[in-house]
Amino acid sequence: MALIDWTAELARGVLSQAVLAALAHKERHGYELVSVMRRHGFPRVQGGTLYPLLRRLEQQQLVTYAWDTSIAGPARKVFSLTEVGRAELHHARSAWDQMGQALLSLENADRKVPK
Repeated sequence: MALIDWTAELARGVLSQAVLAALAHKERHGYELVSVMRRHGFPRVQGGTLYPLLRRLEQQQLVTYAWDTSIAGPARKVFSLTEVGRAELHHARSAWDQMGQALLSLENADRKVPK
């Protein structure tokens, strides 16, 4: 049994990147974002975490929103990725790949190579 919930630890660290990835090809409202993220490996995401994060991403000009009034019921914000957000997602993906390589390098640093 693992002592640390690595999935939860890593999910917290990449939550911003995950939101950007979830908006990469489709605009989504908050509830849909929560549902999509839960289906794709972020089971603990909740609105109380997501909405403040969306506000921060909006302040950083990584996402934008428009009001959807086309459905019955109250209007809701529909979020989409900006071009700056797209570039940031690309940088985040590169950093993630570099970190994976660094971990593999550390794990194998002292491994004896058979002759």
